[in-house]
Amino acid sequence: MSGNKIHKALLVTMLGGAILTSGCSPIINTHGYLPVSADVADIAAGTGTKDSVLQLLGEPTTKGVEGDSAWYYVSYTVRKFAFFAPKVTDRQILAVTFNGAGRVAQVDTYGLEDGILINLNTRETVTGGRKLSFFQQMLGNVGNFSAESFI
Repeated sequence: MSGNKIHKALLVTMLGGAILTSGCSPIINTHGYLPVSADVADIAAGTGTKDSVLQLLGEPTTKGVEGDSAWYYVSYTVRKFAFFAPKVTDRQILAVTFNGAGRVAQVDTYGLEDGILINLNTRETVTGGRKLSFFQQMLGNVGNFSAESFI
């Protein structure tokens, strides 16, 4: 092979490698809404009400399960690289809890390090029945029929 052909092959290989690796840049997305910390500092426990929190911080991402006693503002960042599974790199949660009178009882912030990883999708359907072995399934209907099933 001549030097010119080797040079061209090397150039094509390097160009192809550059094109392939340029498609593998990470994609970073931020989802949700977290209020500005200056606005959060204006919320005082015992004096703030649901209306004042709503005016100051806006509508929460979600509300508590039991009634309207807690509001949560959630923001998280997801990083996706090539064909790998997306990974949550940052999560911030602002929790505002209210007492029975509708006044602010507590304001807490939580980060990714405060959370517990819960696998919500195990790809298994849990049934309430009992588990049968192979032979129990095969022999389970032996002798378990009536004359009506033949008519």
